Amino acid sequence: MTVKGVTQMNIGIVGVGLMGHGIARNVMRRGGFALNYFDHPGNRPVDELVELGATAFDNLQQLATASDVVILCVTGTPQVEAILTGEEGVIAGIRKGSIVVDCSTALPASTLRMAEAVQTAGSDFIDAPMTRTAKFAHEGKLNLLLGGDAAVIDKLGPLLASFTESVKHVGAVSAGHRLKLLHNYVSVGFMSLLAEAAAQSADAGIDPQSFVDVLAEGGGGSVALDRLSPFILNGDSDSLPFTISNALKDFDYYRQMSTDAGAEHTIADGVHSALSQIVERGAEDAYLPELVRLMQKNPTNQ
Repeated sequence: MTVKGVTQMNIGIVGVGLMGHGIARNVMRRGGFALNYFDHPGNRPVDELVELGATAFDNLQQLATASDVVILCVTGTPQVEAILTGEEGVIAGIRKGSIVVDCSTALPASTLRMAEAVQTAGSDFIDAPMTRTAKFAHEGKLNLLLGGDAAVIDKLGPLLASFTESVKHVGAVSAGHRLKLLHNYVSVGFMSLLAEAAAQSADAGIDPQSFVDVLAEGGGGSVALDRLSPFILNGDSDSLPFTISNALKDFDYYRQMSTDAGAEHTIADGVHSALSQIVERGAEDAYLPELVRLMQKNPTNQ
């Protein structure tokens, strides 16, 4: 694998879901790279990818052998560990000098172990979690937080440029995943607090537009308000297709990371408790903006 003629690299991807599909299409459409993808029931429809020339693999080991770079875009730590270290997993087939790029949201402690396992196999590992939503993934405008060796990241420049708008190298391996959990803690925490306030406002019969306007013109103006306003005003949750169960998973990871670091997580515990109660009521697949409805006094009647 060389920087010259970089578009001749074969890119493998595991996880062609809501975010991974956008990555995959732009790797080919904008980057001009050859793409191998893991054929899995959890994938979104792959017709466009196949039309662009993507090759399906039903075996992770074989996909790794056929790829110079393997991108992981899966739910979290258990999936990453299984994909990499399984009996016929990526590490079993990875070629020396190739690179694993983990775009998932994962526990930093696990990231360090997985990076060591990949490096022992003679390859390199970069953690590259994403911020932004599926809309930006489709448009090739994701933001990445990269943890790993700068020289390895330099090799990935044209590939990462094919599906991103911003790429930040934030430190050594695991720094990307640590910063992603800090980001999601703040982002989801803000939205959870706002949803609870919006629910109380609705219960009190306050005009939704007045609620939004007052916050926007004062200290409540924020990205969180921008993201929840479509639901507060019009009941539209599709502007943020991020499930409450995923938000809870990220809070689980944040609290575990905080415990491992001996850091304070009292406020995180409170938000975690609130999200857990919503999930226990069977709303795990609802999108995050729907917290505004689910936190009202009579959510089943809304």
